[in-house]
Amino acid sequence: MHTPDLLLLPRPRKIELTRNTYKSPIQGLIVLDSCNTQAIFHLARKFQNEITERFGLRWELAAGSAVPLDQVRLALKVVPGSTIHEQGYNLTITSERIDAVAQTPGGLFYAVQTLRQLYQQCGVELPTMRIVDWPDFPHRGVLLDISRDKVPSMETIYSLVDLLASWKINQLQLYTEHTFAYRNHPTVWAEASPMTGEEILALDAYCQERFIELVPNQNTFGHMNRWLKHEGYRHLAECPDGCDTRWGRFDEPFSLSPAEPGSLELARSLLDELLPHFSSQQVNVGGDEPVDLDTAQGRSGNAIKELGVGRVYLDYILKIYREVKARQRTMQFWGDIIMEHPELTCELPHDIIALEWGYEADHPFEEHAALFAASGIPFYLCAGTSSWRTIAGRTDNALGNLRNAAISGLKNSAVGYLITDWGDEGHWQPLPVSYLGFAYGAALAWSLEANLEMDISQALNTYAFLDSNSIMGRLAYDLGNIYQKPGVIMHNSSVLFNAMQARPETLLAHLQNIGDLDELARRIQTTLEQIDTVMVPLERSYMHRPDAELVKREFAWAAEMLRHGCWRLEWAIGLARHQAGDDLRLRLSDHAGQLIAEYQAIWHARNRAGGFKDSVERIHKMRQDYSM
Repeated sequence: MHTPDLLLLPRPRKIELTRNTYKSPIQGLIVLDSCNTQAIFHLARKFQNEITERFGLRWELAAGSAVPLDQVRLALKVVPGSTIHEQGYNLTITSERIDAVAQTPGGLFYAVQTLRQLYQQCGVELPTMRIVDWPDFPHRGVLLDISRDKVPSMETIYSLVDLLASWKINQLQLYTEHTFAYRNHPTVWAEASPMTGEEILALDAYCQERFIELVPNQNTFGHMNRWLKHEGYRHLAECPDGCDTRWGRFDEPFSLSPAEPGSLELARSLLDELLPHFSSQQVNVGGDEPVDLDTAQGRSGNAIKELGVGRVYLDYILKIYREVKARQRTMQFWGDIIMEHPELTCELPHDIIALEWGYEADHPFEEHAALFAASGIPFYLCAGTSSWRTIAGRTDNALGNLRNAAISGLKNSAVGYLITDWGDEGHWQPLPVSYLGFAYGAALAWSLEANLEMDISQALNTYAFLDSNSIMGRLAYDLGNIYQKPGVIMHNSSVLFNAMQARPETLLAHLQNIGDLDELARRIQTTLEQIDTVMVPLERSYMHRPDAELVKREFAWAAEMLRHGCWRLEWAIGLARHQAGDDLRLRLSDHAGQLIAEYQAIWHARNRAGGFKDSVERIHKMRQDYSM
């Protein structure tokens, strides 16, 4: 039966309402019926505490089936073979009691998450129903970038884990370049406020209690600038003094060199120290975008000329694979370079996991997924929140990108679905901007058909922002679409973000390519008006979250940054016309100072100190332009 009045995140694939009501008694029992009650004790206790705190229900915990049946309010049963999927569950609510049945503790955990949402939405009088549910993708993950300046506090990470677990996410990766505190390599992370081994051990245990696998992540090829810029590691670089790449000129080293034996030695050292902190049997070794390799300007140049860049890349990746295999782990790696050399996919071992990624709504997931499927290589499809390099996100692009990945992954039997949240160029976006992508991606990863047309704004109000006035979800959605208003659409970014990061001479060059400056000026005014319209209801939001005021400040700051991007474009138009006045320049300088002060406050509310200097320096540089 279709039940449009029930909003669940993710929505289960099969719900049948039986048109009655279960009125939750004050007293009763939660029965744990499993051959291993300790495996489900934590989830039962957490649910017990929640209904006591919220509704005053005093349901005691008991184990086994030898209890008075008339006292049973909720039965949590682990029964092997009872469900279609090992992560699936059956949830039955009658007028007398609630029964949750699964064949694994993980499946039972997901049943309880659905039940929690029903109580959250309906209170103590639940509609009677039967739910039969299981996931489309066995691995449903989130990757959080902790290497582009922002390393979250443990409180922030724990809170995010709780949120993601409630949406049935079951993997988490913390993208790492230099932000794990390797005791054998202290120089690299000295200023980064890194994750320590003790913190990872505690986080791993926290995730396990919530049926989330904390997958170790450490780049071992490209994106190693934070290592290679130090003299003790520069000799391992493909191009120690930088080079010209497809992304432009790099003045510093970027990738480890496959031609340097010490590169593999470093990878061994990192794996040996990092992996014992994780219970996961997988590890993501990166391997994406070694853009200095394909220039043939570096130490591997002769080998590239002889064998080709694809072969040199694959040979090194297979060396890393053998190191991972020797440590009894399964290797994940980003599939972008192999996708440029599809003839090499047949040489990949079949116990490796390829991560096919792309962050535009029209990324060719279907084509690439079909190639990996034909090769027999297990693979994930990896979409993104579209939050990075935008300030407030790119809502329509995010939804299209996440949808595209889910459809293509399900069609081609992907074993996993990964929602990525990056921090390129300063990690300016506040964390709550990414909730939209996390939520919609989690829903699609669980059941594409049931969640494709979900009301994401209201789902955010209910299960992310906890806004009883139903404002923040729509505000986040609409502010995330401001990127379209200036009429200049950019790949993997927004024009307002780029306006604030680009130097004046670069901005002027961009304006020449745009063309009609009068039309752009009109669109900027429309954009400013739209920002004002979107932000009007902010103070009327009523979020039942301990960080409600911080969330308001974060979105208010994001809106001010977008306004500054608009005004900076107006200033650039004035420069192009030789009409830039001092009044606007001075106002922009003052406004940038205010942005910096507020950024410092909201940054430190969720994140560690390390990295802030590098991130805020980008705003300082923008401000310095107004002193010209």
